Amino acid sequence: MTTQAPIDPRQTRPHHHVPRVEVYWTAVTYKTVILCVLVGGGLISGGIYVAKPEFFPNIIKKIDENVKTPEYKELEAAQKRAKFVNLDGKVEVKKKDSIQWVEADFRVTLDKGDQIKTGPDGAARITFADGTTYTMKPDALVTVEENSTQANSPSSSAIGITTGEVNWATPTWTLSESKAEVRVEDTRAELGSNSRGLVKADPDNKSSEITVSSGNAQVQRGAEHIELTNWQKATVTSGTPIQKTDVLAPPEPLQPLNLAPIISENPKAASIHFEWKPVQDAISYKLRISTTAMFTKTVFDKTVSGTSLEITGLDVGDYFWDVSATDAKKQISEVSAPYKFTVVAQGKSQEMLLEITSTQVQGRNAEIVGRSEPGAALIINGLPVPNIAPDGTFHYFVGPLEPGQHTIVVMGSNRRGGTNMKQFSIVVPK
Repeated sequence: MTTQAPIDPRQTRPHHHVPRVEVYWTAVTYKTVILCVLVGGGLISGGIYVAKPEFFPNIIKKIDENVKTPEYKELEAAQKRAKFVNLDGKVEVKKKDSIQWVEADFRVTLDKGDQIKTGPDGAARITFADGTTYTMKPDALVTVEENSTQANSPSSSAIGITTGEVNWATPTWTLSESKAEVRVEDTRAELGSNSRGLVKADPDNKSSEITVSSGNAQVQRGAEHIELTNWQKATVTSGTPIQKTDVLAPPEPLQPLNLAPIISENPKAASIHFEWKPVQDAISYKLRISTTAMFTKTVFDKTVSGTSLEITGLDVGDYFWDVSATDAKKQISEVSAPYKFTVVAQGKSQEMLLEITSTQVQGRNAEIVGRSEPGAALIINGLPVPNIAPDGTFHYFVGPLEPGQHTIVVMGSNRRGGTNMKQFSIVVPK
């Protein structure tokens, strides 16, 4: 039998170590967490920007492109294309990917490679997104060769002229690097800002003429290079050097004033006075009167030695007139700017129908669509509306306009002496 000695209470029991885990924490607010995330994101973004500055603009551009609706993208693309602003007579278009010519209308947009031709009674005015306009005369054939317009970048437009006559007009460009060109066979002319002129192409004789009426143009063929200024012409003929000559300036119209109404009890018997300023060295002048702004339907054409003429026999309606000069060397000036006048039968004044059905800003142009009376005369912001349908509907572009708010004023008069006016505002975005 084993016995155990009693334990002495005075003896200290040995200390046994018990393992334990200690946990420490610090309270952090949501505000601190967000601040740390922002600081970290900023440091990372800053590092990316320093390493690749183009990274973020590309991301923003892709996001912007993805959120745009198909309709918005289509409208944005249309605003960068060239389009018709005036059509008269037979005008046809052949798209670059087509073999068929179709009738031109205001809904057609023009891209690089498209061709446009006018018939013997046809004329067309084309405006590009940069504000450059080209006016095709009858029996002309041109090709859109360039049309580049990007935001905050220089614009570039160009047409190739195969045959016929084409007037050009360039705007005042905001970026000096912007340019517009006309090309005829192996010759090209770079058109200056705010310039006007005319190009004639004669493929049968392998010759062309480039005339500057205001501003300047740089003409180049191979190593040849000349500059043209006001009323100077470059004659380009195959096999000979480019010839630069001064040309006769056109007369300045005086009467009837542009957009003037001529009211008479018996319009056809009324005598209408035409007058223009004389041109130095001119020995004769040619007066033309037409019922169309493009002078495709001429009702009067006469050469006179003086600077005025009385005309009778015009029916009630809208007319356009211009005048050119000829000197002793048989040199003929370009025609003057066309003036419009309206022959009105005097009668009791009354209101006329004038409705604006829609307005839409497309780039730097404003599209105005409305309805008036058949045969009425319309003026929008001081310029005549040349194309009014037989039922009175009209479709007109105002521009190019600078960014900001603009007031559009539409004034009309009918053959009974009635008038009407509509005024509204539009905003052109930056």
